[in-house]
Amino acid sequence: MKLTSYTDFGLRALIYLATLPEGELSSVAKVSAMYDVSRNHMVKVVNQLVKLGYLQSQRGKHGGIRLACAPATINIGQVIRGLEGNLDGIDCHAPTCHIVSVCLLKGALKQAMAAFLTVMDGYTLQDLLANRSELQQVFGAVIPTLSLEPDEQDC
Repeated sequence: MKLTSYTDFGLRALIYLATLPEGELSSVAKVSAMYDVSRNHMVKVVNQLVKLGYLQSQRGKHGGIRLACAPATINIGQVIRGLEGNLDGIDCHAPTCHIVSVCLLKGALKQAMAAFLTVMDGYTLQDLLANRSELQQVFGAVIPTLSLEPDEQDC
C-alpha cells in the first residue's frame, strides 16, 4: 500500500501543527517550506483538511492555520479515508483489463486495504506525537532557515 503524496503531506501537516503550542497559528507557506512541497499543492491539502474538520483557517493579516481539535481525537485511519482518492488498491478499468470478469486480485487487494485501514484506525494523531520533543527539535532546526515572503505568511 502506497499513499498518495496528497495524503502523505496531509498527515505531515497535521503532525507539524500538532507540535505547536495549543492554539498557535502557522501558515500554509511555512508548512510547505518545512517539507519542501509546492505551496499550491499544500493549499489544496490544507483546504481539504479544513473541509474535513481537522484544521481551522483564519484569513487576514493575523490569520493562519491550526488544529481544529485535540490530537487524541484525530483518527489516522479516518484522515487517510478523507484524503485518499482511491482505496480500492487497483483500477480495473484503466487501461481496460481483459481478465476483470474472472480476476481475484481486486478482492485480495480490497481485503488487504481493509486490513491496512484497520491498523491505521488504531492510531490517533496523539500516538504519532510520542516523540514530540524530538519532532520539535527537528522542526526548530528547519524553521529558522525558512525565508518567507511577507504575502506568503497569511493563510
